[in-house]
Amino acid sequence: MQKITPFLWFDGKAEEAMNFYTSIFKNSKVGNVTRYGDAGPGPKGSVMSATFELEGQEFFALNGGPHFKFTPAISFFVKCETQKEVDEFWEKLSAGGKTNQCGWLQDKYGLSWQIVPNILGELLQDEDAEKSTRVMKAMMKMEKLDIKGLGPVNTKA
Repeated sequence: MQKITPFLWFDGKAEEAMNFYTSIFKNSKVGNVTRYGDAGPGPKGSVMSATFELEGQEFFALNGGPHFKFTPAISFFVKCETQKEVDEFWEKLSAGGKTNQCGWLQDKYGLSWQIVPNILGELLQDEDAEKSTRVMKAMMKMEKLDIKGLGPVNTKA
């Protein structure tokens, strides 16, 4: 059992967001869904809260209303093995949202994600300081991260 679970506050879009996220990640599933009854405060039958899993990570979604919004101060970091994986997550998660510098995006619900190739950490920590500086400068010019554009690396693309 997971001890800490990210709790996501939506304004009427919890079920839609849950279905969106579970459609993107291969190892995912919908958990428990609680719907409003006659007592409200939401429309009867609409989702009050739901749990779902993405790649083994449990999430809790609540339709809490318009009081709070997501900010980039909290984001989900998606580790990618290949450029193909970076491209797929980038395309799907940014659809209807907006892209930002250095592999960051906000999805159509305002939730921030970082889509990052695993090799980036290795390149930024390379013993060759000039190489790591070149990688950092290249990354700073990118929105979606491009493994080949980060410099010569021996990795799967």
